[in-house]
Amino acid sequence: MTKTHLEGQPRVLVVETDRPLAKLVALTLNHGLYETATATSVDEADRLLTAFKPHLLIVDVDVEREGALALLGTRAGRQRIPTIAFTRRGDLAVKLAAFQHGADDIVIVPFVPEELVARVLALMRRTYGDAVPFIPVIKVAGLEVDLLNQNVRMGEDRPRLTAIELALLYLLAANAGQVIGRDEILDSIWGADFVAESNVVDHHIKNLRLKLKDDPRRPRFIGTVAGKGYRFLGTPTA
Repeated sequence: MTKTHLEGQPRVLVVETDRPLAKLVALTLNHGLYETATATSVDEADRLLTAFKPHLLIVDVDVEREGALALLGTRAGRQRIPTIAFTRRGDLAVKLAAFQHGADDIVIVPFVPEELVARVLALMRRTYGDAVPFIPVIKVAGLEVDLLNQNVRMGEDRPRLTAIELALLYLLAANAGQVIGRDEILDSIWGADFVAESNVVDHHIKNLRLKLKDDPRRPRFIGTVAGKGYRFLGTPTA
């Protein structure tokens, strides 16, 4: 297959009404040299397709279903824009509809960061060649997060994180300064259908804090907002 030449910095348009999830995607894409824009509606996406001229689309097909499906397979001139569809529903009907409308790949939400990075990288390579490098380590609020080895570099320390802890760190860091409720965390990390014990989020936050040497009484990274949830105290990227 003849690959299209990629001109300039690769641009990704994310069509997602869930703002915490959209910010998580944008932070995750820092593992490549992508410029990211977010549309929170199909109408806004239509405008950005012309103004932003993306090389890749990531579209949540669970919202504004018909309009979102119509975005899949969008063409820019003679070239069809490669597209990844997001869905929280894993049933065959949704997958078939997405592929029939032009999706190149499907990601089931929730996802772990390394899955999204791998799928975006594979699709960009299939379409444009080896044009976008993979950046295994990114800086997040003074932390060096190594996605490949799933650890955090803190001076001489290299605490290894579980997949859930890594996804939790990315979700909180991507939404730095914003309170993320326990229910939002559950939906984003475990999925809306997950039946969990009441303290599952608190348990994983506690473990993540221990690995980051983050004292909950005098936190550097993760603050507790009583009765509401948690807030990341640093900036998304340093």
